Amino acid sequence: MMDFLATIGRRSLATFERLGRGTLFLLQVCARLGFLFSRPSLTLVQVWAVGVQSLVIIGVSGAFVGMVLGLQGYNTLVTFGTEESLGVVVAKSLCRELGPVLTALLFAGRAGSALTAEIGLMKATEQIPALEMMGVDPLRRLIVPRYVAGIISMPLLATIFTAIGILGGYFCGVGLLGVDEGAFWSQMQLHTALGTDIGNGVVVKSIVFGAVVTWIALFEGFDAVPTSEGVSQATTRTVVNSSLAVLALDFVLTGLMFD
Repeated sequence: MMDFLATIGRRSLATFERLGRGTLFLLQVCARLGFLFSRPSLTLVQVWAVGVQSLVIIGVSGAFVGMVLGLQGYNTLVTFGTEESLGVVVAKSLCRELGPVLTALLFAGRAGSALTAEIGLMKATEQIPALEMMGVDPLRRLIVPRYVAGIISMPLLATIFTAIGILGGYFCGVGLLGVDEGAFWSQMQLHTALGTDIGNGVVVKSIVFGAVVTWIALFEGFDAVPTSEGVSQATTRTVVNSSLAVLALDFVLTGLMFD
């Protein structure tokens, strides 16, 4: 029994210690954000790497999610004779929840793991110590541009995911199931609020998710054990921890925004 309690205590302390180091890492990154005003090209390169190159999986996933929402929503609404409200169901579901959450999960799996592997391999091949020996701050040169790029990319990807998802719901509802086109769009425009649904859901949630996912990915890579096994374990932790953080934050933000 004592050994069991000791094991729990050691793991709890290790978790809090790692969380503290991650928080200090984030504060150090935030203190260096002003560097980007003199080198904006570094951020643009990373926006291409983590944002533009994620467009394919975001677009395809958004289309299929929207079509599934159209099918499921129609099957439920037709029972009550309210299939004209399909546009509202699709739009609100995507704007408030599915758009930012699924985009963040896909972003963590694609861009987050790539960031961790990239920074981890730089550490394993001693590129980061080499920068320090040359007097170059690795946090400023490597981490800050990637962190800002993740925060910029997430809202844009979430917007694209939501827009394509709505078109997918329109294709299923209007094109395949015969829902009136005018009712689909008019009900959506009437009941979807710019501030509450789009602002709180697509914009605010995606910015928070982007900041947290990118922070976890960069910290795991920067803190990884400089071996091939250590980098692979850090990449796995990035995907797992980012996914759990996104789902937990979604619950908290939903309670705060849509109470």
